[in-house]
Amino acid sequence: MKKKTWLKHHRYFGLVLAFFILMFCVSGIVLNHPELFARMELSRGVLPDSYRYKQWNNGLLRGTEKWQGKVLVYGNCGVWLTDRAARRLIYFSKGMEQGADNRNIRGLALMSDGEVFAAGMYQLYRLGRGNVWMHQEMGLPDGERISDVTSHGDSLIVTTRSRIYVARRPYVRFTPITVAAAEGEKPRVSLFRTIWWLHSGELFGLVGKLIVDGIALVLIFLSISGVLYWLLPRISRRVHGGLMKWLFSWHNQVGRLTIVLTLMICITGWLLRPPLLLLIASQRVPAVPFSRLDSENAWYDKLRSVRYDEALGDWLLYTSDGFYSLRTLGSVPQRLEVQPPVSVMGLNVQKTAGGDYWLLGSFSGLFIWQRSSGMVIDYHTCRPAVVVQGPPVGSNAVAGFSSDFSVGECVVNYSSGTARLPMPQWMATLPMSLRAVALEVHTGRLYTFLGSTTVLYIFLIGMGILWCLWTGWKLRVKK
Repeated sequence: MKKKTWLKHHRYFGLVLAFFILMFCVSGIVLNHPELFARMELSRGVLPDSYRYKQWNNGLLRGTEKWQGKVLVYGNCGVWLTDRAARRLIYFSKGMEQGADNRNIRGLALMSDGEVFAAGMYQLYRLGRGNVWMHQEMGLPDGERISDVTSHGDSLIVTTRSRIYVARRPYVRFTPITVAAAEGEKPRVSLFRTIWWLHSGELFGLVGKLIVDGIALVLIFLSISGVLYWLLPRISRRVHGGLMKWLFSWHNQVGRLTIVLTLMICITGWLLRPPLLLLIASQRVPAVPFSRLDSENAWYDKLRSVRYDEALGDWLLYTSDGFYSLRTLGSVPQRLEVQPPVSVMGLNVQKTAGGDYWLLGSFSGLFIWQRSSGMVIDYHTCRPAVVVQGPPVGSNAVAGFSSDFSVGECVVNYSSGTARLPMPQWMATLPMSLRAVALEVHTGRLYTFLGSTTVLYIFLIGMGILWCLWTGWKLRVKK
């Protein structure tokens, strides 16, 4: 193409995409440092209507536990107390840290001596006097996230992304357990996670994150300087020529010197959403040397939950690589031959259902699994489970489950919730964490006016940004 054509492409692609690039960069910086923004939140009342809670959807109800003749409900917005008919809801999160992320409860554990523990994303809470939650120190490494909590006898078991922590009465001293590598499996990591962490910089720790933050600032500068270079002459004919030269010079030099890094951020982000995501979602690769994934811990950032199976007398370990059996928490994991369908988004429901039956719910659906026979059936159809290849969110995306109410079993769909339980209208606008809002902006889901095309938002916008960067490279001036 002629230089004039390259210039037109660069100019108009840049002007159209500038807003979206700014949103990518600002939201990406928030996502890169979730703990810094954990106390910040936004009312769902100012977000599109689809983000309001309706019938306990969107993770508002993840699970329940019976407690002192009442029912404790937990999920995205903390813990609530109600009766078995769910007639009146009482706020039961007093003492938890401010911010929706700090009150995002992954599970509850009721101990035999009456103690109650709640697993948040970043800390473990313990119910104290006056029903006030207190932070229970566990000695977790910085950045370690909690994924599950359970009990067995008088033992409290907390599962983080990389280790299992066990405490016994009085539950103040936690012993970390590094799970042994699975027998017969080569050390491999998810290609999806590798690209994801490269995109965020987390692959190389805080230094990597700060470098990616710097790239975001570069893209912000390129977008703003490009828009100003086009806009200023059109709003005033007296704009000093020195300013225009300064804008052009810095826009050109910064864009030329950072082209490899900006292309890397764009391409890696492009791969993390459909349809390109399907190419890498199930792939396993060796860990990048000297990166955070190159760990002596074979289960680094892979653990999700561990539960004791009373019927079979072993521990059922769920990981991002699937299900494993452990005779003891210190044993070598044995991969189970039968692997029930679970979305790559992870389990949201994991309950025993009598005997050696397990009830497993994720965005792939709800299934009943009998471990002794290997039978897996669909909860709704009672037919054998069928593994469907495709998007990580299926038509029956299960976000929660409860069997503690008088109406019977309640299956909570992520989008539609459940019609079996009344939800007070005032809960519709409960806050959403700034991190969660940033994620919706970053993936394009917040732009609900795009309709069903939001699924392809990253793919389409990504192509546009790649072309904008490439046309800028073709127009670069070396001197």
